[in-house]
Amino acid sequence: MAIATTNPATGQVEKTFQPLTDAKVDQRIERAAATFAALRDTTFAQRAAWMNAAADILDAEVEAVAAVMTTEMGKTIAAARGEVAKCATGSRFYAARAEGFLADEPGDAAAVHAARAFVRYEPLGPVLAVMPWNFPLWQVVRFAAPALMAGNVGLLKHSSNVPQTALYIEDLYLRAGFPEGAFQTLLIGSDSVERVLRDPRVRAVTLTGSEPAGRSVGAIAGSEVKPSVLELGGSDPFIVMPSADLDRAAAVGVTSRTMNNGQSCIAAKRFIVHEAVANDFTQRFVDRMCGLKVGDPMDESTEVGPLATEQAREDIEEIVADAVGKGATLLCGGERLPGPGWFYPPTVITDITPDMRIYREEIFGPVASLYRVGGVDEAIGLANATEFGLGSNAWTSDPAEQERFIRGLDAGQVFVNGMTTSFPELPFGGAKNSGYGRELSAAGIRAFCNAKTVWVCDAEDAGGLATGVCE
Repeated sequence: MAIATTNPATGQVEKTFQPLTDAKVDQRIERAAATFAALRDTTFAQRAAWMNAAADILDAEVEAVAAVMTTEMGKTIAAARGEVAKCATGSRFYAARAEGFLADEPGDAAAVHAARAFVRYEPLGPVLAVMPWNFPLWQVVRFAAPALMAGNVGLLKHSSNVPQTALYIEDLYLRAGFPEGAFQTLLIGSDSVERVLRDPRVRAVTLTGSEPAGRSVGAIAGSEVKPSVLELGGSDPFIVMPSADLDRAAAVGVTSRTMNNGQSCIAAKRFIVHEAVANDFTQRFVDRMCGLKVGDPMDESTEVGPLATEQAREDIEEIVADAVGKGATLLCGGERLPGPGWFYPPTVITDITPDMRIYREEIFGPVASLYRVGGVDEAIGLANATEFGLGSNAWTSDPAEQERFIRGLDAGQVFVNGMTTSFPELPFGGAKNSGYGRELSAAGIRAFCNAKTVWVCDAEDAGGLATGVCE
């Protein structure tokens, strides 16, 4: 893929960029390593001041930044503004809490025969971040904010269709006060990732993206004995039981399925509805899906914009055609919209069988799969009948059912009577083929730290050192 801004609402290339040469990449890696040596010794207070300054810049430049994201990947302008605001919030969260998250953790000194015993969290060094286009600012900031606050430095390989957003992020941290080299964007293709990751100066990697990309990067990191965090695809279930508030469940379900034009790993994709309320829920859900306004993402009234790439639309068309050709029923949408740009309408499909691609594959667009089940066990079984395990939703007012879903759903996250989303305060990540490791919360900032065990025996108490005991 060329490194270029191509407006998905028009299909027109607006700006192109030359990839960095290997020599330029090497210079940036060397700068990252040199900067890390100094940044790790700055105080939390200093790094917090810079991080808060970055949040202030985001607040001040929200309109301009949102317009760039909408132009590059097609999210509605309202959604883009919300993404910028979330990045500012996440930045301030880590600025305020990083020092506490990484404070020395005392151990039981007496139990290990020490005068003092504790765990100290220390940064690893340059971390490579391989990031996707769907949330081009938030996906990066939710890594960069904790990584920089821990004292690490970042090297960003962003998706090739959001180069202006990628360059903005580097400039953001530089203007906020972080030293040159603390966070750098590498305008390179995916074929250059392995070379960067194998560089001994790069100490870890995080990737958000497809399962094949995750397998590749994870394998390289493993062969180099480098830590990795992988957040991969999802085929999240959205379970509706008879005690659910059907109006609210339908409204939230539509929002979840079509947010970011349906291009979210944690979007609800498979709607699993108890047969006792299936007709009522389906009517509410389909009516709302069919009523959404699709159009220019810069228009304030637009609810669903275009898909990010032409290939993305073709992929969806193939999966939908496969389902319909094998007997599935279209309740809404199902055909590309005429005119320029890569628009695809909100679509609902039912009568799905296991031989259809849509049953087992993640579909990255505003297409919902609708299933009927007879009870909790069947709902959990169907929900877990996927290789993915990122997020999940269960809608029920029954406390016993809630507990069964919490225990039974094989996913990194279970949201009951609410939409799956990410919060700085809570760990974010998946199970099974949706990846491993966690972002956000204390887990996110510790992911790229060395948890160093420290055992201390004071000199005056060292009589038993021959046996490893502090007396």
